[in-house]
Amino acid sequence: MLQSMTGFGKAARVLDGETITVELSAVNHRFLDCAIHLPPPWLSLEADVKAAVRDRITRGRLNIWIGRRREGSFDRPIRFNAAVARQYVEAAHELGAMLGAPGTLSLDVLAQLDGVFYPEDRDEDQERLKAVLLDALNEALDALNDRRTKEGEALASDVRLRVDAMLEALAAIEARLPELEQVHIERLRARMAELNVQAQLAEERMAIELALLAEKGDVTEESVRLKTHLAHALDLVASDGPVGRELNFLIQEIQRETNTLGSKVRDTEVSREVIRIKSELEKFREQAQNIE
Repeated sequence: MLQSMTGFGKAARVLDGETITVELSAVNHRFLDCAIHLPPPWLSLEADVKAAVRDRITRGRLNIWIGRRREGSFDRPIRFNAAVARQYVEAAHELGAMLGAPGTLSLDVLAQLDGVFYPEDRDEDQERLKAVLLDALNEALDALNDRRTKEGEALASDVRLRVDAMLEALAAIEARLPELEQVHIERLRARMAELNVQAQLAEERMAIELALLAEKGDVTEESVRLKTHLAHALDLVASDGPVGRELNFLIQEIQRETNTLGSKVRDTEVSREVIRIKSELEKFREQAQNIE
């Protein structure tokens, strides 16, 4: 099933009176790029988190926020860091001396400064913590991928509409080509009549001109390749797994064949349909940027 690269997922678990929350948000990116935010005591689990994400996600920029919150009474002892408090006091004195004003800190202010008081970390069973955290992470990834799949369905539906519109335009071009040959013949006949060219010479000249036109303006190969590329695009959209990169390469090939076709056939109606193909292709390109 086609998936987009944008979405959001969240899950939580309770371990020893603490709530562990995992939040994921994903946006477009050419490759997989993970920004992981963990509480400092859990930084050793970053590699495990990244490995779990890589098993489930192949492309996109993911912001992964993992937090902890104590439920109920706070059972960890509060400690006082005298060294940090002393540094704050000394810094306040230095600032006061520089400004020529008293540099003092009240106890109320000092107590609120970062690092003066801190909860004592308790020894945690890292393996047990990892199991609970990864369980929450996988639930959040399930929610994220559900959202990405729903958006992917909408993208696939829109891409099919774009491809159908391009095939319609290509069919209109193919229907116009025989008419162009007849128009060219009529113009040649009129030109020969104006120049009063003998009938036999006129027919010979027309045969040469038509042969040159057929060689120069033949777009059979471009038309066949375009239809092949568009059919391939539909197959990719209907397939499982990440196809975004392949679709981007395919769009480049469709663009190249469309440009060649447009340069070979000089006709207002054909040009109009070529512009229609390019317009739909640009919309296709915009949607493909969000496909995993």
